[in-house]
Amino acid sequence: MSSIKQFGPGGWTPERIGSLAGKTYLITGANAGAGFEATRVFLGKGAAVVMANRNPTKSSAAIAKLKEEFGDQADVSFVQMDLAVLDSVREAAKQINETVPQIDALICNAAIAQVATQQITVDGFESQLGVNHFGHFLLCGLLFERLEASAGRVVVVGSNAYKMGKKRIQFEDLNFDQKYTAWDSYAQSKLAQMMFAYELERRVKVAGKRVQVQVCHPGASRTNLLKDTASTFNKIVWAVASRVIAQSAEKGSWPEVMCATEEGLKPQALYGPTKRGDTVGAVDRCKLNELALNADAAAELWRVSEDKTSLTWSP
Repeated sequence: MSSIKQFGPGGWTPERIGSLAGKTYLITGANAGAGFEATRVFLGKGAAVVMANRNPTKSSAAIAKLKEEFGDQADVSFVQMDLAVLDSVREAAKQINETVPQIDALICNAAIAQVATQQITVDGFESQLGVNHFGHFLLCGLLFERLEASAGRVVVVGSNAYKMGKKRIQFEDLNFDQKYTAWDSYAQSKLAQMMFAYELERRVKVAGKRVQVQVCHPGASRTNLLKDTASTFNKIVWAVASRVIAQSAEKGSWPEVMCATEEGLKPQALYGPTKRGDTVGAVDRCKLNELALNADAAAELWRVSEDKTSLTWSP
């Protein structure tokens, strides 16, 4: 699939957004980086934002900073959720279903990357696959009825890493017990997220549901994604390289904001920066590698994900 531009030479920018008054956006991992910057855009347009974050202290500080910028009337709140712990996801989803009557978009933004040595979650998953995919799979399933009632969207924030590494889901060794590498396991987790999104989109279409599913990537953005997980060497390399090749976290947030708000987006598509190998620049529709659209692998991933999360759900 070749790149197809929808928004002209300058690409999509938040200037296209009108008032979002009355809208509610739920964002995972929103206390810093692209999630925080997306929250700023939504609040600036009059929307309400619910942040689903792991760290209460950092979340409180982020909310205080946002209210300082937008005023005490800014409608921003926080639900504690650790995507690495399925029981935490279940509890957060229960709280959200009880207190958030409308979800116009669930933005699966939180992620961990380049975990230096193999880490296993309390539920038995390789940490990147557990946080990036299984946690979000469970959250989407538990909130799907609310999203359907709101005619809302699921926005999955992928990564260009999906087409790197092993370039497949390693079903025979999901945790990379045989040979763990930080890069291959991260690439698998992002491919899993995107395969899940396209499979959800297919199932929603067959079921005739009103939920829209969009996939984006932030390109190379200056965030704290590697701060707590990467090896010292990779942190140093990124600290140097990001000054040259990366864009701001603010611009890195634009694809997810676009996918949550813009009308007329295409199905089975990938949106993000389109310059320098899709790492920076104008936000638009990007070339999508066909491996992410492998329906057989996606169906198997869905089956495995239901089994691992003990959640059977059909859109």
